[in-house]
Amino acid sequence: MTRRMVAVLAAVGVTGILSAGGCGYRESICSSGEYPVAAVRSTTGRACAPDGQAPPAGYVRFPAGKVPQHVDDKWDRYWDEHMLDEKGHEVGGA
Repeated sequence: MTRRMVAVLAAVGVTGILSAGGCGYRESICSSGEYPVAAVRSTTGRACAPDGQAPPAGYVRFPAGKVPQHVDDKWDRYWDEHMLDEKGHEVGGA
């Protein structure tokens, strides 16, 4: 076997291991320097606001302890069926 073939086979093997779930990557809801906010009385409206700034008009902060951090985590799924009012209090679900 040539060195080139060994290198290609090694690269394919590493790629296969990573794609089989070995890397454990989780997509964050917001980028660094931002925090997630919810649209008032909506189960689908979400955005990210800059750290240190108030949420934009029509959005509120998630309640402490119920802030989604990663796509499809416990709280991300929870807020798909629950809403917040103008003061950030939970109101009837979807």
